[in-house]
Amino acid sequence: MTEDNSIAARLVQVRRRIDDAALRAGRPPDSVALLPVSKTFGESAIREAVAAGVRRFGENKAQEIRSKYEPLADCGIDWVMIGHLQTNKAKDVARMASEIQSLDRMELAIALDKRLQQEGRSIDALVQVKTSTEPSKYGLPPDELPDFLRRLVRETPTLRVRGLMTLAINAPDQDAVRACFRNLRQLHDRMKDEAIEGIEMNRLSMGMSGDFEIAIEEGSTEVRIGTAIFGGRIYGDEYYWPEGKSGA
Repeated sequence: MTEDNSIAARLVQVRRRIDDAALRAGRPPDSVALLPVSKTFGESAIREAVAAGVRRFGENKAQEIRSKYEPLADCGIDWVMIGHLQTNKAKDVARMASEIQSLDRMELAIALDKRLQQEGRSIDALVQVKTSTEPSKYGLPPDELPDFLRRLVRETPTLRVRGLMTLAINAPDQDAVRACFRNLRQLHDRMKDEAIEGIEMNRLSMGMSGDFEIAIEEGSTEVRIGTAIFGGRIYGDEYYWPEGKSGA
């Protein structure tokens, strides 16, 4: 019998692994959402995932959202920006995305807010926090988060802050990977206790194809999965410049 290697079958397998990881951590399976990451994959693959019930897709680059937005408009997709975003690409995210998970600096927040006001829209946002020492990883320094959140409330009313996001260190040492996730969860809990007016701290976007089960054990409420659903990708490091170096 030939093994079913379709996107629909991979989605079932990934969701089963998510459920199992949540149960091992003493959490209900429905406490962890799945965000399929469709970067570099074209219309046919995304339509296959839509047919399997997916409506939210993560993308690393604004130009990929732009190139897919019209051809897939009939699918009712919510596009989520998860990669590093330059301010000059804020207009595309403001017009086409439903959410950004890589908000990491005030300059970007202000640019997005300006564009969103012009579009008459508001979107959800997760603040990306840097929890590893890798220079390739973006994110706000943890000690700057409280002041950053307060400024967002005062200065960028179109960005609805819902929680935090991070990228763990890319290393074989699982303890080091786990520490990144644990640090973000602890920071999230502190911010939740502070109860900053206008800020929701209900979501933790942590974990990708290679480490999402560890992330779930450490409290992730959403995992960003690309390779395990869509298959391997072939591209060089230049793919990530200038908009992002994050993977999935």
